[in-house]
Amino acid sequence: MRLSFGTAGHRGVAVVLVAILLLSTVTGVAAAQSVQGATGTIVVEEGQTVSSVNALTGSIVVRGTVTGDVSGAAGTIHVAEGGRVEGSISGAAGDVRIDGVVGGDVSAGSGNVQITETATIGGDVNVGAEYVRIDGRIDGDVRVGAETIVLGPNAEIGGEFRYDAAQFRQDPEATVAGGVVEDSNLRGNVGAFTLPNWVTWGYGLLANLLLGAILLALFPTFSTRLAGRVSEEPAKTGGVGLLTLVGGPILLALVAITIIGIPLAILGAIAFGLTIWAGAVYGQYAVGAWAIRRAGRDGRWLALVVGIVGFAILGAVPVLGGFLVFGALLLGLGALALELRDSFRTRRRSGPIDRQTTFDESFIDSSMGSSTERTTDTQ
Repeated sequence: MRLSFGTAGHRGVAVVLVAILLLSTVTGVAAAQSVQGATGTIVVEEGQTVSSVNALTGSIVVRGTVTGDVSGAAGTIHVAEGGRVEGSISGAAGDVRIDGVVGGDVSAGSGNVQITETATIGGDVNVGAEYVRIDGRIDGDVRVGAETIVLGPNAEIGGEFRYDAAQFRQDPEATVAGGVVEDSNLRGNVGAFTLPNWVTWGYGLLANLLLGAILLALFPTFSTRLAGRVSEEPAKTGGVGLLTLVGGPILLALVAITIIGIPLAILGAIAFGLTIWAGAVYGQYAVGAWAIRRAGRDGRWLALVVGIVGFAILGAVPVLGGFLVFGALLLGLGALALELRDSFRTRRRSGPIDRQTTFDESFIDSSMGSSTERTTDTQ
């Protein structure tokens, strides 16, 4: 997942995001040969050497040596005087302070960035922040977007200094070999960094579990019938899912042809995107339901966890994982479309269903020939 931060509005989002993420961490100290994961505080102590730091954490402090890169999201990222990062620094943080040595690039979205007079950076600096002060040595180019930028008297820039700021101050003693250029095109295009894969994977897993839980809690009868339909009619539901996936954008394009239809098309596109997400979650849930029944187990919540977690793991498998996840999407989207159609028809004929369908009944109902028969069984 690639994020970028430019001027104040973008940077504000970054800082809020970091603050929210930090609320979920647990206070503690972690230091190891390779640090990766979510924790409270990571400290590389003086005299200690680690290969890399890749984490979602409260603080990252480097007093020793990191032979690789430092990346992630944190409240504070600090390379202390005497600390050394031989690779690059990439991340989002409330505060970034460099007093030591960074061999590679520095790319960050932050509230405040300070590169002090004792700092040395061997690569480029690409920063989006609220306040930036540079008073150290940078061998490469600098691209900065901020509300306030200060070049101190000890600043020594080996390349070009390109900036966008509401306030910019350069000390007469500061040296910039490549010249100073004001560039309003930097807005929104600085401070880019890539979140670790495990962060995006975990976020997707939790989001799908949350949506699945909401769907099962709000629509238990509908959800269990849908799972039964996928179990009994996989070919039909998959085919309908493919038609829905292809036909939806075509229908939206036809609606958007007229000026009056443009607002409707926009709303429809949003609804269609949410429908695809719900279809993907329902498809994974339905496959999970089928799997646990084959194993002699029961329960919609167990089916949800097995389906979502199972496909999250399978999705990490190159090529094959993508096909399997896409197949679950087609199954869920098709079953969702068919159940919505049948529910609409049933309500027009006989009104709402009074009793919830049980998990077992969903598989019995799905073998019936019509939606009317399934409704009769549940009453």
